[in-house]
Amino acid sequence: MPHIDVGNDAPGILGLMRFRPRTADPLNDLAEALLRAPSTLTRGERELIAAYVSRGNNCTFCTNGHAELAAQQLAGGLPAVRRVLDDHDVSGLSDKLTALLTVADLVRRGGREVTQESVAAARKAGATDVEIHDTVLIAAAFCMYNRYVDGLATRLPDDPDSYRRNAAHVIEHGYGK
Repeated sequence: MPHIDVGNDAPGILGLMRFRPRTADPLNDLAEALLRAPSTLTRGERELIAAYVSRGNNCTFCTNGHAELAAQQLAGGLPAVRRVLDDHDVSGLSDKLTALLTVADLVRRGGREVTQESVAAARKAGATDVEIHDTVLIAAAFCMYNRYVDGLATRLPDDPDSYRRNAAHVIEHGYGK
């Protein structure tokens, strides 16, 4: 049961954003900048990082939503994404993305968990400083989004297929549109 009445039936962060549009706009702008703006990391890779952090934080709503977004934008679709999230099977990923997921998971555990060695390993795997920066910021932001969603005990969608529909909408129109 949600901790507060947000006055709408939208699940997860969607309900919270409708409840507080004033805070929704900057949160959507941040997601747009991190996950959709031009980057050397694909949108699917960045969504996978968001889903990976959310999975590590046990945030069901964000895990499922960003897993679907990643799946619709990465080769292998949802089965490949689920192998990474559920089984930690990174065999189909590039060395660079694997190293960046390691950095993201370290951030999830605590910012000071990121070491010179983990950053050096990401560089050795081909990650640029901008990609490392963006990975750390995605991970840090998703720790906040996950805690926002779960800290207010938002509800999950009644229809699990809504994740697929919402992902298609975000891919076409962006966050908060």
